[in-house]
Amino acid sequence: MKYTHVRLAAIGYELAPVVVTSDEIEERLQPLYQKLHLPAGQLAALTGIEERRWWEPDFSLAEGAARAAEKALARAERSAAEVDTLIYAGVCRESFEPATACAVAARLGVSPNAEIYDVSNACLGVMNGILDVANRIELGQIRAGLIVAAETAREIVEVSLEKMLSARTMEAYTRGLATLTGGSGAAAVLLARYEGERGARRALAGGIARNAPEHHGLCRWGLAGAPTLHRAVPLPQEMYTDSSAVLRYGVELGKRTWEAFLAELGWSADEIERVICHQVGASHQDTILKLLGIPRAKDYSTFRHLGNMGTVSLPLTAALAEERGILAPGTRVAFLGIGSGLNCLMLGWHW
Repeated sequence: MKYTHVRLAAIGYELAPVVVTSDEIEERLQPLYQKLHLPAGQLAALTGIEERRWWEPDFSLAEGAARAAEKALARAERSAAEVDTLIYAGVCRESFEPATACAVAARLGVSPNAEIYDVSNACLGVMNGILDVANRIELGQIRAGLIVAAETAREIVEVSLEKMLSARTMEAYTRGLATLTGGSGAAAVLLARYEGERGARRALAGGIARNAPEHHGLCRWGLAGAPTLHRAVPLPQEMYTDSSAVLRYGVELGKRTWEAFLAELGWSADEIERVICHQVGASHQDTILKLLGIPRAKDYSTFRHLGNMGTVSLPLTAALAEERGILAPGTRVAFLGIGSGLNCLMLGWHW
């Protein structure tokens, strides 16, 4: 996939206000830690995540996504009426139906002619949304599109803590460990058409996608059990991750995708000056960078203080990197995304 008319006009984001440290979470897990003789500091040591942010209880995801979108539009000096396609791409949604994108569009006041819908693909949702909008722009169907997402981790972490404290087993701890890294936040990516104007920033060069769906069962977040017509009580949420298997098969898929990505764009690894990866944790970062031969100095990460925010992690990290001068004009940048499924998607930019 290559592009000649697509640029990233702006990224907006909204940080969740409540800071939750790994020490605070471990304090709640003290009965489990005492039974298993686990020393304090395990959570940060195993994941590299010292703190994460959560929304206040009952915060509207559509509101968070709309706030991020308003910031993206303001930075690009565009109005919501100029958006031809709006995609909500978060794992978390307001409800099963209607599309959360509709609530975001209503808050923003997008054109009644715009196409509005949700996309779901685990942590790759925003990346998939970027490709969808980029294809429409490249084909001349639209001139601008907005991809938004908001994620909330408070609720599923609370559920996981209750299960760990109820079971008090090492199996419960290891199955739920990845869940405890979850952070909350919102991001919005605005793409627009350009005609090769001199000085145009953040031009999309291209991308590649690869998959390994035989590993779809390694990470699951959903309802516990099967719904039935006569069920009297709502089904609770559950999330579990086989972290070691996700890491092993994920980096294998990442390596295969990286090689195809370089070949598709005609780039060499040395020519890529900066990379922004999906923010999982320290082990994933170290392993994938080493396997792909990417020096740590080229990577920019936020997981230590923001946790894993799902679909929001990569775009929000890119926005912070640009604000801090790390993604400078003229830089060749790669977005490296991977999500449960397993799916992998990489995008290349002339920043």
